[in-house]
Amino acid sequence: MTTTPPQGMLTLDELSLMVDSGEIETVVAAFPDLYGRLMGKRITGKFFIDHTARKGMHACDYLFTVDMEMEPVPGYAFANWELGYGDVHLIPDLNTLRRATWLDKTAFVLCDVHDERDETPVAIAPRNILKRQMAAAAAMGYVAQGSSELEYYIFDESYESARQAHYQDLKTYGAYIEDYHILQGRREEVLHATVRRHLDHSGVPVEFSKGEWGPGQHELNIRYADLLTMADRHIIYKQCFKDVADDLGLAVTFMAKYDASLAGSSCHMHVSLWDAAGERNLFAGEEKFGPVHCSKTFRRFLGGWMAHARELMVFYAPTVNSYKRYQAGSWAPTSLAWSYDNRTAGFRVVGHGQSLRIESRIAGADVNPYLAYAAILASGLDGIRNGIEPPPAFEGDVYAAADLPHVPRTLHEAIAEFERSEFARAAFGDEVVEHYLHFFKTEQAAFDRAVTDWERKRYFEQI
Repeated sequence: MTTTPPQGMLTLDELSLMVDSGEIETVVAAFPDLYGRLMGKRITGKFFIDHTARKGMHACDYLFTVDMEMEPVPGYAFANWELGYGDVHLIPDLNTLRRATWLDKTAFVLCDVHDERDETPVAIAPRNILKRQMAAAAAMGYVAQGSSELEYYIFDESYESARQAHYQDLKTYGAYIEDYHILQGRREEVLHATVRRHLDHSGVPVEFSKGEWGPGQHELNIRYADLLTMADRHIIYKQCFKDVADDLGLAVTFMAKYDASLAGSSCHMHVSLWDAAGERNLFAGEEKFGPVHCSKTFRRFLGGWMAHARELMVFYAPTVNSYKRYQAGSWAPTSLAWSYDNRTAGFRVVGHGQSLRIESRIAGADVNPYLAYAAILASGLDGIRNGIEPPPAFEGDVYAAADLPHVPRTLHEAIAEFERSEFARAAFGDEVVEHYLHFFKTEQAAFDRAVTDWERKRYFEQI
């Protein structure tokens, strides 16, 4: 199926003309790290056209072994002091080349990460992990499509003032719960109207923005696409939001749970399988399955996704903070159940016919989309291959159900599930599993060593 590229996408020839005319002066070439942050370089337009577009560029391989503060973490087999921290070869994926209209005279391209010596894709790079699962789906005749619904909090603070306040007592941009609230939403248009316009003009088509269930909490939804394109849009969306907020003297956080007393921020992930031409939703069907008319493909994809959810939870909830979000009555799921159009369920089936899809409400806004979509696809495809059936549809309040499997309650628990998962090793390979086990264990260990404000408030005087 031939589709018109979204506004703002560029060919190399178009970029060359814009560089020659002075319309574009800089190209940001970047790749996602283990956290889903963008790492890379700013390249002059002329040098990108003459060199980088064809030959790529290099970056230190330590970027796949650092913690949040960019400190190299020992213990990784991929890169370490003993190996001398060499380079990886970054090859621009010209299918991702676009204007970045929120930046002055700038284009943007995402890169694939290859081994410097033999030019093979680096197995542990998040984008390559998802590409392998997309290839597995293609081999079975499927194109996986989906969309990320990201939520976030906006603060009437700059990132600098938030740091100076040690992230305490920050002023949210709104003063009350603003779910679907048009009045409060208008006040935040200084940010949202700007971001909607820039994303739309930068190859990330926007559907809408709306208030969410917290003061200063909002979501902005973008058009669905194949899962690789969606993951790319997801991280560009976040980068655009932070850049624009920074320019406005505001701050945005995609933490899963920034305040214990307020709603968490989720990333609802909608997924369906289509035929190779992208013209027919293969979840659609006439078979009656509980409250849904669907296909066997739908049933078994859902069955596999649910069956492997706990053991791949680290890919949906990657930080210690992620697990603070799973509270009853909080709009975040606590149990693994599926239902039709039921927001208490971890798996909410929505739509019908060609719009039939599965919405997982498990991931938080802190998710690395490449890892999460790879986990979803690996699980669902396993369900199809092995005929895994989902449990019966749940009706009622999932929060009140006592006999359903619970999502892992902590990162500790999720790491243990991942470590003993034979499926994870079969789906992603030992190299990937060992690398990410070390990554998640490092994150957990950093928290375990930390002395928190909660501890000081609780124990300073009373113990």
